[in-house]
Amino acid sequence: MVKNWLSKLYLCFIFFFLYAPIAVLVLFSFNASSRATGTWTGFTLEWYGELFADQQIRSALGYTFAIALISTVVSMVAGTISAIGIYQLKRKARQTVLQVNYLPIISPEIVTAIGLMILFQSIRLRFGFSTMLLAHIMFCIPYVILQVLPRLYAMDANLAEAAMDLGATPWQAIRLVVIPEIRPGIFSGALMAFTMSLDDFVISLFNTGNGVTNLSIEVYSMARRGIRPTVNALATLMVVIVFITVALTNQIQLRKKVRG
Repeated sequence: MVKNWLSKLYLCFIFFFLYAPIAVLVLFSFNASSRATGTWTGFTLEWYGELFADQQIRSALGYTFAIALISTVVSMVAGTISAIGIYQLKRKARQTVLQVNYLPIISPEIVTAIGLMILFQSIRLRFGFSTMLLAHIMFCIPYVILQVLPRLYAMDANLAEAAMDLGATPWQAIRLVVIPEIRPGIFSGALMAFTMSLDDFVISLFNTGNGVTNLSIEVYSMARRGIRPTVNALATLMVVIVFITVALTNQIQLRKKVRG
């Protein structure tokens, strides 16, 4: 009984430690005080109105969603195709390719950011929307691969061959048999790619150009000019967007399992 009580207390402490900063951030985004932190002086939506009235914020919001959506779709397609290709390799070749795939994930993000920056400079690519988009696609693909591969391992390896024996072309076997089997992994990879692109800062900062910023870079710029409640409002907006995305994706996955 005591052990069970201590386990629950420990769990509550962990959740408090993880989510208290976010709760404080959201709370003070509605604070009437002109200071981002401090004493609660009343409830207001002024900072959200000021946020959406700012043309630079609206521009950053547009760039953020455009890059996140495009990079998610491209990395989902490329990552899924790559995962199917890796799955078909022999064991030693597959392990080698997977080790290479792990490099961008286990390396410090700033290393990846600088590497991409040097690559774009070496091919004389103009920094701006295109470089930030390419950078997001490149660092999202490995995560999609890692989400799709376990579903391929769990799939019956003979399904595609059986479909082709029954007259399906290789493309039809992949589209009608393999893709439906690994769809949960594809959705998981797309969700991870979207959330990582949405809140990425380091890679975006090193691979953008003048006039092109996402929400993370904008939060950083606003914080350098001085912490104001609009920073809290913008950060809260990002938290809400990610939360809604995760909740909707989980709901879709749950309904598919119930129907299945």
